[in-house]
Amino acid sequence: MTNIKEKILGASGSLTGSLSFLGSYQVCHNACLALVALLTFLGFTVAGMPLLFLTKIAIPFWIVAVAALLLILILKYGKNMQFSEKIILLNSGLIIAGIPFEQLEKFNYIFWAIGGILIVFGIGWYVYDNVKKKW
Repeated sequence: MTNIKEKILGASGSLTGSLSFLGSYQVCHNACLALVALLTFLGFTVAGMPLLFLTKIAIPFWIVAVAALLLILILKYGKNMQFSEKIILLNSGLIIAGIPFEQLEKFNYIFWAIGGILIVFGIGWYVYDNVKKKW
């Protein structure tokens, strides 16, 4: 019985960690702080946000992510190659939740909600299949 409790606690921790993109500023801020702490540990002094340059290249990265997702979908359904539907659903949710265009900024909450729902369904589908195999 304790094994099931540990798995439930681990899954809930993973779920809350994976939904941290909803506070994307905090995630980026924490990543920068972790980098500053690591560099400080190595003896470097850093002032400011060392990963701020990533905001300037967010759109090209997002476009590459969309192109890669489209390529995977074409390969999966056109050539009958094997890709996990769960991962495709999860990645689709991440791409929708991370739309970087300023013109769509007022709709961020809608994109976060749709992307978050897709992510939750992708993770839930994965967990469901693993629990079903174990029982």
